[in-house]
Amino acid sequence: MMEFKPHQSPLETGWIEVIAGCMFSGKTEELIRRLKRAQIAKQKVKIFKPLIDSRYSQYNIVSHSDQSLPSIVIKDAKDLLEHCKDAQVIGIDEAQFFDNSLVDICNELANSGKRVIVAGLDQDYKGIPFEPIPQLLAVAEYITKTLAICVECGNPADKTQRKVHFKERVLVGAADSYEARCRKCHYIPESE
Repeated sequence: MMEFKPHQSPLETGWIEVIAGCMFSGKTEELIRRLKRAQIAKQKVKIFKPLIDSRYSQYNIVSHSDQSLPSIVIKDAKDLLEHCKDAQVIGIDEAQFFDNSLVDICNELANSGKRVIVAGLDQDYKGIPFEPIPQLLAVAEYITKTLAICVECGNPADKTQRKVHFKERVLVGAADSYEARCRKCHYIPESE
């Protein structure tokens, strides 16, 4: 028979937060805001970005509004585990550049009591859900959908319009290659 202890502390728990949206919607800016607050609270924070994303900086996560934080560059999602043992809060930017193993790894980290904050594109330039973000949305405790402003009409935008001809799904770029569009103004180039 188990003995009841009325003053027993609850088990520590972690959780997953996902910040998702189109390009230029403030995902990285929101990620940086949350991570800075955790640092102010003197929590142990580890920040990661994928090796493929070197647009603004090789070693920092950087928002389009030029805010930045130092980060650890990793090639694969599995590399997170070796760096996160002592972290309380984990920030992951540009999550769409990792494979679906990121979902299990984020769950593992959250199950071990860590706060995991992930930012990434929820759709590719064709408007197709961009893995692993949809799977992360399904398991996250907290979800933030960010919107940009459509450069064509000024309406809220949740689509990423590719401006250059490139058939591959992944093309790392910024304002030179993409812009935010609303549902009405977004189109898929005919040659795609």
